[in-house]
Amino acid sequence: MTDTDYFKTFCKISKAFGTTLKKDELLEIILQSAMDTMGGKAACIFLKAEDPEEDVFVPVAQKGLSENYLHSPPMNARKVVDNILKGGYLAIRDAAADERAENHAAKKAEGIASMLVVPIIVRNKAIGVLSLYTATPRDFSEEEAEFLSALAEQGGMAIQNSRLFERINKNSDLFYEMSSSINSSLDIKKIMHIMSASICEAFGMKGVSIRLYNPESDTMDLMASYGLSEKFLNKGPVSPVTSENVAQILEGETIYIRDAATDPRVQYGEEAKHEGIKSMLCIPIMSREEVIGEMRLCSGVEREFSEDVVRLVEALADQGGIAIQNASMYLMLQEDKKDLEKEVWSHRQWF
Repeated sequence: MTDTDYFKTFCKISKAFGTTLKKDELLEIILQSAMDTMGGKAACIFLKAEDPEEDVFVPVAQKGLSENYLHSPPMNARKVVDNILKGGYLAIRDAAADERAENHAAKKAEGIASMLVVPIIVRNKAIGVLSLYTATPRDFSEEEAEFLSALAEQGGMAIQNSRLFERINKNSDLFYEMSSSINSSLDIKKIMHIMSASICEAFGMKGVSIRLYNPESDTMDLMASYGLSEKFLNKGPVSPVTSENVAQILEGETIYIRDAATDPRVQYGEEAKHEGIKSMLCIPIMSREEVIGEMRLCSGVEREFSEDVVRLVEALADQGGIAIQNASMYLMLQEDKKDLEKEVWSHRQWF
């Protein structure tokens, strides 16, 4: 390949980025460009499965591969990434025998001789791989690996932009639907159940719990939960006196805990470990600038929460706080009304 070939390819891809926002079209152009420029038989983009508990790569875009090959068992994500990151790429001359490759029989049946695999990096994290396959055995040069890595970077940009667009739409819909639901009820427990269930499912959490602060007992009383076992929920009292992260939450701080089992701020770390909880995001619930409780998102795998996700959950917690405030005010007015009616009735009896 010549520098001219590379230049023409990147001009083509840059033009495509400027004329379309459709992820599928962009990925197809990237795959076809890799095949045309490098003389490949096929090319495929694999991404990490959406379920964070599944450590596998699954195909999301491909050119030149049969359905039989695509239905082969998925690649072990950790193994593939570890092999690639050792040298920045993975070049395999004999794909049907090399121990670093998987599904040898499927590759042989597909007519795949050699393969070059590079990571797709988004925000310094490998989210997938771009694989190029050839029909005849060959060795790949450093220059070819760099070229395919540059194409993978373009693919990562397309995927990231698409995910961002989808997330904005999804978050907007979630915020609207949940706000409408919780503000259509004056039943506090119903409001909190809607919050815990909706947020748990929307963000793929293992479980969500909501507790309100009880100033008389100085404890956080459980009001609603979703996805968590009764045994875990009844593990014992939760108090700012014995839990550093609860004390921080009552100060109005949002707390991120990477590993609940080892973080000293967590009151029941061992119980969290047995429940299968890894990471947690703890959000204060506010009412009239006062913290009245917390919403806790529990993940079954170690994960980080992006800034836009944290802001969205904080906004939803604020909506819940307003709804709880409105419901509480309604109950107070109902009690005042009852007291007034009793007073009027007693005066009538007097006359």
